[in-house]
Amino acid sequence: MKYQIACAALALMSSAPAFAQEEPAGPVTISGSVALVSDYRFRGVSQTDKGMAIQGGITATHESGLYAGTWASNLGGWGRFGGANMELDLFAGYAIPLGESATLDAGLTWYMYPSGADETDFAEIYAKLSSQLGPVKGLLGVAYAPKQQALGKVCSDAACTVFDPGDKEDNLYVWGDISGSVPNTPVTLKAHLGWSNGNSGLGPNGTSIAPTGKYLDWLVGADVAIPGTPLTLGVAYVDTDIARSEENYIRPNFMVNDGKAFGESIARGQVVFSLSAAF
Repeated sequence: MKYQIACAALALMSSAPAFAQEEPAGPVTISGSVALVSDYRFRGVSQTDKGMAIQGGITATHESGLYAGTWASNLGGWGRFGGANMELDLFAGYAIPLGESATLDAGLTWYMYPSGADETDFAEIYAKLSSQLGPVKGLLGVAYAPKQQALGKVCSDAACTVFDPGDKEDNLYVWGDISGSVPNTPVTLKAHLGWSNGNSGLGPNGTSIAPTGKYLDWLVGADVAIPGTPLTLGVAYVDTDIARSEENYIRPNFMVNDGKAFGESIARGQVVFSLSAAF
């Protein structure tokens, strides 16, 4: 699911306690979260021009392990994802326990960009294996988006003099997460490492989630659960190994748009803060 895959969507990597339920749970459980983040980072790359984002999602889970839900966030708008100002994800999957401490989860996410240009939406399948040993949680995942026009290489050369609007490309993302609670404190430490393999074209300038083909992204941070509330404060350092030469290939839309000029890269290291609430 996007809200778990997105290493850069930090609020959804935060863990917050759920509200207590006084009545016995039925076959279907409804859960959700809302968050305010200082920057929406998806796989290491800012989707909001390094600006703030309001995000939220809701999930219905059946006792059999089947689940479905939706998640949304505002975007940077101009020049990315066909000019859409919003991302809306629909997801569904099936999670099964493997023994007492491991879970296998597989499903599909449909990424939508309402009000954006045509052919910006795309589908991605995923599989995740998670486990917990004492206070330490680990997760390994893979997400694959088959060849689709939304992931295509819009320009065939660096100068963007040759257009290929009908091109279809795929995208592979492999990642690992680890987190652990500090005993006798409300603090949880977390880390993430991901690897993307997509087209070498314009990336977020057009539609693709892979900004410059092959690259690594990583995150280290901490969450603090506020006692007596469903709130969690988070802080994390997010970065990628995207080279300056690769950024130059896709200028100007890989730079922050401040309305006058294009400044800092949207893939350089950044400290991101979040405030989230789970229910």
